[in-house]
Amino acid sequence: MTGRLAGKRAVIIGAGSVSDGIGNGRASAMLFAREGARVLAVDRDAAAAHDTVARIHAEGGEAEAMTADATDATALEAVMARAVALWGGLDIVQHVVGISVAGGVTDTAPADWDRVFAVNLTSAYLTARAAVPVMQASGGGALVFISSLAAHQSGPYSYVAYEASKAGVNRLARSIAKAHATDNIRANVVMPGVIDTPHVQAFITSAQASADRAKMVPLGRQGSPWDVAEAALFLASDAAGFITGVVLPVDGGMSA
Repeated sequence: MTGRLAGKRAVIIGAGSVSDGIGNGRASAMLFAREGARVLAVDRDAAAAHDTVARIHAEGGEAEAMTADATDATALEAVMARAVALWGGLDIVQHVVGISVAGGVTDTAPADWDRVFAVNLTSAYLTARAAVPVMQASGGGALVFISSLAAHQSGPYSYVAYEASKAGVNRLARSIAKAHATDNIRANVVMPGVIDTPHVQAFITSAQASADRAKMVPLGRQGSPWDVAEAALFLASDAAGFITGVVLPVDGGMSA
């Protein structure tokens, strides 16, 4: 631990994982704690949030678990209030939430479109809406959103709702960055490419499929959740104090 977030108060929305493995949210929560942050690990799955906190405690870090649905405005306001009650303010909020439904513009049902946008984009807006006033009262802060390379370019399959919603997250962050720069609030995005997460592993089960995914990446491998977490850590830290409104690809060169 080098203390890159020493003394910081952080909320991670989506800090659990779909299995007992480590995804982007869990990796971020663990890394932030290793670097000195006090972490409120929030997930709609209570067991997953508590699992993340147990891992942090096992490493000697400070964390609390909380259950909340990221599409519920009242629940997110309660999350930010909990951080204030625990630690007196808020410095970092990371949003790591997303679902996808396969389909193009003609074969994606309106209900699926609405659900993907509610989870991916509306929840990001609601998170920021709840966090910004608390950060204003705290003297500033850093918002970090996890987007996807799908916001920038299409893959081999059609996921039009996912792609459009993640593009919205990118634009949302830049709007917040411009509007709240005078509040000393920074807003940035990590845009991962091909990442080997538990969510992906649930669908990509063969060694050949994993190898094919790796071949898509100029660096010759899939990324890991720790690659995403390291980028998020940088953007959340004071080392990125003059960086706001940035969409940072973490994709092994795919967007190049």
